[in-house]
Amino acid sequence: MEEATAYLRDGVLSHLEKLEAHARKLALKQEETQRQQENLARLRARIQELRLQRDELQTKVNLQQVGLIRQEGATGTNVEPVQAAETRGQAFLKWKVENVKAMLQAFYLTGISGKLTKQGVCFCISTAYEGTYLDSYYLDLLIQQPVQIHHHSVPIFIPLEQIAKKYLQTDVKCFLAVLSDHLNAYAGRKYQADQLQDHFSAFLEGTLQRNSLHNVLFFNYDVETESKTFPFRAKLVYGDLTRSLPTEAIITCKAGDGSASLVEKTAAHSNLFHHTALHKAFDSFKRAAESLDQTV
Repeated sequence: MEEATAYLRDGVLSHLEKLEAHARKLALKQEETQRQQENLARLRARIQELRLQRDELQTKVNLQQVGLIRQEGATGTNVEPVQAAETRGQAFLKWKVENVKAMLQAFYLTGISGKLTKQGVCFCISTAYEGTYLDSYYLDLLIQQPVQIHHHSVPIFIPLEQIAKKYLQTDVKCFLAVLSDHLNAYAGRKYQADQLQDHFSAFLEGTLQRNSLHNVLFFNYDVETESKTFPFRAKLVYGDLTRSLPTEAIITCKAGDGSASLVEKTAAHSNLFHHTALHKAFDSFKRAAESLDQTV
């Protein structure tokens, strides 16, 4: 009987290790796919940026030509210099409009769209996580000197003021890209926590504790292994606010006996939370429990 129990325990542990290894491989593949998509979006945005630089150079050439025409006509009537100045002003205004249009087209590829307004431009930043579209946020900019944020729907806990102070006056494109990273990461963290609360509450003991920014999570959960339920306590810290995976995962077993197998299991959970979306980590726990029930 004892030999059979030991054999069953070893088989369950082996199966659990395989599931955890499979989950880690999936997480790595997901990260690689996400990196490739981000690289593709950056390359597309870079193409648009280069096209914009080309158009800027062409506009400068046109402006220089207008200036030469003005100089050549300076010895004539006073009407010609005035017309040249008006033409140059119109060319510069056209360049500013084309500049904004090109920027809108470039950002559309990365989930940022916008439209021109009478005083500037209104941007819409759409967020998504793993192909699921989430919330959208609006930002109304006044194109003047200095550039100003007129209205916005960005949550108050997103560091908009700090991002604007660093990038808005010098590089609007960079400002929008960094803000988009923050919003998408926040939306991804919130989505994972919501999925855990909605679909895996049976594993949780008590309530999932989270702050507004969803960059610190506390929760207790139970995992059944070897026909025994182990209670764990988790603290996930997202030190990088532009990422949706934690930089720190502290896992402890509340009924730990200090055994090597339990220490190994706790470390495996921590590694899983580091590299896998929160709800997918619990999905692996669920599949392991179902496999254990079938084995028994």
